[in-house]
Amino acid sequence: MNNQKQIPEVSTFTFLRHAINILNNPLPFHHKNFKRYGDTFKLNIGFGNYAIFSRDAALAEYVLQKNWKNYTKSPIQTKDLAKYLGNGLLTSEGEHWRKQRKLIQPAFHKKHLENLIATIKETIIEELHSIQTGIDMDVLPFFSDLAFKVVVKSLFSNAASDAEIKTLQEVTEENQNMLVKELRQPYLKWYFESFGIIKKHLSRTKESRNILQGIINRRKQSKIQYNDLLDMLLNARYEDGSSMDNDQLIDEILVLFVAGHETTANTLSFTVQLLAQHAKWQEKVALEYQTIIKNKDTDILTAVTQSQLAKQVIEESLRLYPPAYFIDRVNIQDDEFNGYQLKKGSSLLFSIYEIHRHKNLWDNPEDFNPNRFSPDQTKNYSSQYFPFGAGPRKCIGNNFAMYEMIITISELVVKYQIHPVNNSIDINPLITLKPKNAKVIFIDRV
Repeated sequence: MNNQKQIPEVSTFTFLRHAINILNNPLPFHHKNFKRYGDTFKLNIGFGNYAIFSRDAALAEYVLQKNWKNYTKSPIQTKDLAKYLGNGLLTSEGEHWRKQRKLIQPAFHKKHLENLIATIKETIIEELHSIQTGIDMDVLPFFSDLAFKVVVKSLFSNAASDAEIKTLQEVTEENQNMLVKELRQPYLKWYFESFGIIKKHLSRTKESRNILQGIINRRKQSKIQYNDLLDMLLNARYEDGSSMDNDQLIDEILVLFVAGHETTANTLSFTVQLLAQHAKWQEKVALEYQTIIKNKDTDILTAVTQSQLAKQVIEESLRLYPPAYFIDRVNIQDDEFNGYQLKKGSSLLFSIYEIHRHKNLWDNPEDFNPNRFSPDQTKNYSSQYFPFGAGPRKCIGNNFAMYEMIITISELVVKYQIHPVNNSIDINPLITLKPKNAKVIFIDRV
């Protein structure tokens, strides 16, 4: 007990004094505290409630991977997010989570993704043709549409109408913005509830669920197998031979919408801005991809797996701008790590953004350098690189996302040159880390 260490504390007064800034962007506030107090500090948010913030990669690895069974998702996921998305893989815990993970994971195995990859590429190429050249273009709305359509086509083939897709996308984005307000302004909970604001958003969620139920009903009645994700989920069976009921199936589909399009759109938007500022990497990726696809016998999956430079560019983008920029956990039992005593029920928030830019972990961490993810280097970062989380709860769709992003970036740089509009890349931290004013100029490649 002699080596027990106290976690430095940031007062409630300091928290409230910066409340407006935290609402707009909490990262500078946390960065200032990390610089002042070290890699782990405790924030007193009032009424006896504390949150432990950490950019200690070793602690993150311990909690997420080595001792993951003692840590559960926080109420932010299991309650706040769950009221909009239901009890799907992202929001569930315990035995229910284990049961769902085991059931759904095979649908995202690389072998099954081979069936989807032609649909993914076809959807991407169709969207890329709509790019307008020679003008300042905010790429976030464009990639949001692209990523959402990739998810919808992969899930439903052609079963969803354009109007249904539009409604599903609108509700997904509206609910995310509402949840941000709830989490960053907990003192306005009474207002959100008393004036029916939350009720209005839950009503919109019901609208989405009705659309999805209609799509599922049409698929079941059609008797046609499309080998898309919906077919895989409908055909999946638990150990007792039973299938998911409709409510659970809709819960999982809603999770796929949020997790499957939001993070991908953000990453593609950041990646394109980075490429605009580093033209030599555009040329490297374009040349590699052109060389690969010259061989007409090369299938899509082989082309993706051989596109090493595109993969490195995306991995470096994920390091600098991780969509899941915070990962939160709560410990079930008392725990100890490097002298810190963690009482059960402690809220831990790991700043993946800070870990990925920690000067003790990365050489020149602010620089864009995809070479750090070359095949002979990646093993050096396995314990400090968490773009998709870590351990048994690592994002189930990481392969799907990487395939989609590699195809998009490769096809993009072959068709267009990308020029910067802004000198800096601005961020908008919401539920995920989003870009702000993400403008570039596309020029047809000759």
